[in-house]
Amino acid sequence: MEFLVEIAVELPPYLTNEQREHLIAEERSRGKALAMEGILRAIWRVPGQFANRAIWSAADATELHKAITSLPLWPYAKVNVTALARHDLAPECLGIPATLSVLDHD
Repeated sequence: MEFLVEIAVELPPYLTNEQREHLIAEERSRGKALAMEGILRAIWRVPGQFANRAIWSAADATELHKAITSLPLWPYAKVNVTALARHDLAPECLGIPATLSVLDHD
């Protein structure tokens, strides 16, 4: 199942620069692992914000929740999730819908 996941992060002001840098490095590492596992399928940064939009793949919402809460920045994140369903026009589109093989299955 595919999900559109919107994440906005607001780090508390009491964190030191070193703590922030460490958390961000850990987040990048965990994100890479999720991508290698095929869970994090595509990601975009939201310009001017500490936020992103991504396509995640998981068996169900419970599995997705486990993946999202494994992120080091999870305690400081506001997350919105939208479940996605296959659209009949997906094979006709260029880009992500046409290239995600998971979306091509009924």
